[in-house]
Amino acid sequence: MPEGRWSDLRLRVLSAAILAPLALICIWLGGAAFAALMLAATVGLITEWVGMVRSGQGGAGSLMAGCAYILLAAIGLVWLRADSATGRADWLFLVALVWASDIGAYVAGRAIGGPRLAPRISPGKTVSGALGGLLAAVLVGIVAALSLAASYSASPWRAALLAGLLGVVAQAGDLGESYVKRHFGVKDSGRLIPGHGGLLDRLDALLAVALAASLLALIEGRGVVLWG
Repeated sequence: MPEGRWSDLRLRVLSAAILAPLALICIWLGGAAFAALMLAATVGLITEWVGMVRSGQGGAGSLMAGCAYILLAAIGLVWLRADSATGRADWLFLVALVWASDIGAYVAGRAIGGPRLAPRISPGKTVSGALGGLLAAVLVGIVAALSLAASYSASPWRAALLAGLLGVVAQAGDLGESYVKRHFGVKDSGRLIPGHGGLLDRLDALLAVALAASLLALIEGRGVVLWG
């Protein structure tokens, strides 16, 4: 295997080792800690979006559409966490699913390689990576359902189905951000996270999943876990 395939792995792992525990603590605590996390993330995401649009000489429509998308996703995530009965569990489920999808796609894509998934949008993404990410997301969904079975009425099969659907949404969000970067002629949305790029590069999948999960939670009603 060419060593260059894993050239960014060390930076990615170090960045995740620092940022992931901080995010999980804020999610677990909720309240002011979670509000501060969401505020900082939203401001950072919008700042990066404005920078990309300006660098690509985009118009006011692109600027407003991207900001609205980010704000809607952020509101959805805050609304989900605000549910005292299931907010924490739903959030942990979504974060674990998105992280699993991202890691599974990275490992499978770099290790296996093969045909490109969408070469005109994102030349680096492969079919093997997409399948690896989807499998990882489904496995996490099943583990989450089994782990929380004592606290919530949950079906592993429903959790697996939901995780698979949200895994597809996560990858669609990733591809969508890749298309936007290609459209505006930028490689990364920013340089905030070593080895990862900007916030949009890391949270693109979560933003897409947030909108889908919020819609599902709205349909199912408060106090019901997403996979229940």
